[in-house]
Amino acid sequence: MAQQIGYYTEEGLQRLKDELYQLRTVERKAATQAIAEARDKGDLSENAEYDAAREAQGLLEMKIAKLEEVIANARIVDNSKLDLSKASILTTVSIKNLSNGASMKYTLVAQNEADLKSGKISVDSPIGKALLGKKVGDKVDVQVPAGNVTFEITSISI
Repeated sequence: MAQQIGYYTEEGLQRLKDELYQLRTVERKAATQAIAEARDKGDLSENAEYDAAREAQGLLEMKIAKLEEVIANARIVDNSKLDLSKASILTTVSIKNLSNGASMKYTLVAQNEADLKSGKISVDSPIGKALLGKKVGDKVDVQVPAGNVTFEITSISI
């Protein structure tokens, strides 16, 4: 399976590293403790609590391995090297909805960093995909749950 490179801000990558640290140090110890407690309750062949604890540990280990892979393939994007002539990851794109005149501003980020409340949308979202590579003045059609919407890019910044 090909390794997928993810592009992150320094803060986004640090959040992933903090989560991995939490999983390794706190969650892993808790899973081990749960298995030990269940083992102490007797016959393992009929111990549902033991089976559940082992399954939870397996899921935790899978999550840790996935996060380690994401971090190993992560690249930090340098804002000073961004090309502001077109929309790309970590650029802030102002758009205007041509049907109702509403203006919005979004920063294009990796899926793990997306947070609509703070104006960060994933480059994998329908709007994010449509904006990538476009320039100021370009019009893009986006299929959203409410139907097809046309946006015009009014500015691109950091």
